[in-house]
Amino acid sequence: MIVELLLWSSISIILMAGCYNTGLFLLSRRRAPRRKGPRKERLYIFLLACLNEEQVLAESLARITALPAGNFLALVIDDASDDRTSEIARAAGPDRVLLHRRELPDARRGKGAALNDGVRFLTESGVLDGHDPDDVIVCVVDADGRLDGHVVQSVDPFFDDPRTGATQICVRMYNRGTGLLARLQDMEFVVYGDVFQSARRFIGSVGMGGNGQFMRLSALHTLGPGGPWSDSLTEDLDLGVRLIAKGWATQHCTTASVSQQAVLSLRRLVRQRSRWFQGHLQSAGLVPLILREVPTRPALDLLYHLSSPVLILLTSLLPLSFLVALGGTALASVEAGRALVSPMWLLGPYVLSFTAAYAYGFVYAKRERDLGLVRSVLVAHVFVFYGYIWFAAGWWGLWRMATGKRTWLKTART
Repeated sequence: MIVELLLWSSISIILMAGCYNTGLFLLSRRRAPRRKGPRKERLYIFLLACLNEEQVLAESLARITALPAGNFLALVIDDASDDRTSEIARAAGPDRVLLHRRELPDARRGKGAALNDGVRFLTESGVLDGHDPDDVIVCVVDADGRLDGHVVQSVDPFFDDPRTGATQICVRMYNRGTGLLARLQDMEFVVYGDVFQSARRFIGSVGMGGNGQFMRLSALHTLGPGGPWSDSLTEDLDLGVRLIAKGWATQHCTTASVSQQAVLSLRRLVRQRSRWFQGHLQSAGLVPLILREVPTRPALDLLYHLSSPVLILLTSLLPLSFLVALGGTALASVEAGRALVSPMWLLGPYVLSFTAAYAYGFVYAKRERDLGLVRSVLVAHVFVFYGYIWFAAGWWGLWRMATGKRTWLKTART
């Protein structure tokens, strides 16, 4: 009885999620209106919060300093690294790259604290003197982030609309060709950007992704004197919701990307996702703000998004309940001396589990044309099983939450 209840509850959740995902997929196929407006000269500042990033920082700074944009700076916020991070930043070019070195015990308190201190440093250093906060665009880039050369030209038109507070670009894995695990992470981010984020442009609930998020400085100033970023483990999710609650529009740019390093160890990947999952659990505190300040349509989508940890934990019981039911049926078949179900019985679970693989393969093939549609659909079938990583990460994140662990589980670079 309990197994059947778990099975049908999990199936109900999957069907609900399937309807939601189908709606977003159809909405994401709509073409967004082209943006027109008076062009302005804006100052772009790239913030890189770094903790022991000597492996990847030089390449990222080289990409930024080579941008064909006219007015920009990069600020490396060294969060008390004990490697060559500061040395690499100093050598990258004093005209374009600034260094702010944080020291213990104030350092290493999370990415949000480092970014807040970076904005404070910019204000106190005089770098922003003479610049209208409406025309200063702050971009958060991870230390391993490699921006497209045309990123500023792609993002800038979004800020011609004075209501736009932030714009998120696409995220890719630059080492996606090194193995199946890296390829699946690339597919994950492509699907999230090209389906979910693209659809949310029309709902008004585009989220910030932590890497490649561009924000108007005046919008950040509206988030309070304590600094725009919270101490949540997913400070980017927090910031996006709070911007929407303040009445700012958040946008998604599909024509530019930031490429980052895929995690090549399964254990490290689960560790990374457990931090994201725990951050989503922490963001439950945003629900009253959403109900109070956000219009109905984006509020409903944001509430569904914030409920995803609970849905993941409940859905994680489906494979177990399915295996128990399958084992019980197999045992009963042995005792009866004949098969009690036909092979067609497996068609239902296949349709339930893998229908999305065809849509995801179609979306990924458009981005990764060298892979082709057939191979993309095959990879998307494996991607369904890859999603089980979230089950392990979810229970790990829940355990960390229950035991009061809030440390920043930094992803190791190679």
